[in-house]
Amino acid sequence: MSFTDHANNPFASLSPAVWRGSTVVFDTFEDFVGRKSRQPDGYSYGITGTPTARGLEQRIAQLEGAKHCIVTPSGASALITAVMGFVRAGDHLLISDSCYGALKTYARNWLANLGVEVEFYPPTIDAGIEGLIKPNTKMICLEAPGTVTMEMQDIQSIAAIARRHGVMTMMDNTWASPLYFRPLEHGVDLSVEAVTKVFSGHSDVLMGSISMNNLDYYGCLRETQSIMGQAVSPEDCFLVLRGLDTLKVRMAEQSRNTLTIATWLENHPMVQEVLFPALASNPGHAIWREQFAGNGCLFSMILQPADESALGAFFNALGHFPIGASWGGTHSLIAYYPASQQQARAFSPTDQPIVRISIGLEDPDVLISDLAAALEHYRQARL
Repeated sequence: MSFTDHANNPFASLSPAVWRGSTVVFDTFEDFVGRKSRQPDGYSYGITGTPTARGLEQRIAQLEGAKHCIVTPSGASALITAVMGFVRAGDHLLISDSCYGALKTYARNWLANLGVEVEFYPPTIDAGIEGLIKPNTKMICLEAPGTVTMEMQDIQSIAAIARRHGVMTMMDNTWASPLYFRPLEHGVDLSVEAVTKVFSGHSDVLMGSISMNNLDYYGCLRETQSIMGQAVSPEDCFLVLRGLDTLKVRMAEQSRNTLTIATWLENHPMVQEVLFPALASNPGHAIWREQFAGNGCLFSMILQPADESALGAFFNALGHFPIGASWGGTHSLIAYYPASQQQARAFSPTDQPIVRISIGLEDPDVLISDLAAALEHYRQARL
């Protein structure tokens, strides 16, 4: 419907309507009896969404180059719903060791106890993944770059190998967003976004999305969403729809500023290494340059060795970076991941503490000054 369709829509607005509702009513007995046939697109009960949710799903699908999309209450729920829809007892599940922690914990502590054979693989294995595929391998879970350590994966190669073996692929694409990488165009079956991050863009919504082209996968995941009770608030859908209006300009500005700040940090004497595939020095740079159209606003760094008190001096000296675990919003954020977390992984590229930084829309010169002052406190605390 156009914004000027006044004959059928006397109140036309540039802002999408918020449709609330739990119960869907039916005109006839026959309609009610056959209500399940309305899925996966239609409405049979509020748990699978209202027109507000459908509008957001269609918008995300367009961004992803997908035919179908399902929204869920968080990025973690999207990852777990994508796996739960298809993986059963006796199946073999391959998960990148750099994937989001909640997915790994769910697989290790729940799925493995339900009879699923869970295996974590080196994030940079690329074409070597073929050697890990078994007759019962059901799905390969990818993320590029990795959540904390930022390893790149050759998505195109892994997806092609998986397809030859009849194995499904699911990728967490939150870092690049579909503006800079479209997993489905590279052969991936399911593209997952933590909508909480750059899609929403304002650090006030929790949501996830799963996009795909396969109609059978869509039907399965819509049913999974319903059975697992993965309902999404229409008000939150409205906020994300509003956030998507500025996604392109936010991403462009944040990406540019992130590269500037990461380059500055790479040359700082207190910084041992910047983990960011957009830098030419990064081991994953060639893959990123070949397959991605831009960089996200998130990167990590490893500081020169020191005890935790020096790291405390660094964090406590920051004036413009709030300490928080999320990212992708208009406000910059910084987070800390202790060495023990890297050491507990099977295939981590480092055993050192990691500082993760998300760049927002603030003046990059102000952010650099803030980091410079904090790094000076770090230097002094190391003496």
